[in-house]
Amino acid sequence: MREELRAKIITVCDKKIAAKGENVGLSFYAFFANKNDDPALLMEAATWWIHTHKLDHFVKAKTIKKMILDGL
Repeated sequence: MREELRAKIITVCDKKIAAKGENVGLSFYAFFANKNDDPALLMEAATWWIHTHKLDHFVKAKTIKKMILDGL
C-alpha cells in the first residue's frame, strides 16, 4: 500500500477516535469523499481491506490504525 494511503488512514482513524471514542468503527469508504475522485486509490484500499485481510465491513478504527502502524 502506498505511503499516501497509509498516512490518510492514520489521519482519518485519529479524527474518528477523537470525535467518537475508542470503540468507533469504520469501513474503508471512510477514507474517501462521497465523490469517487481517485478510483485507483479506492481500489487499493478495498483490496487491502477485503481481499488481503478479509476484514468485516466495519472494523474498529483503533484496530485499523494498529494494522497500518504494524506495516500490514
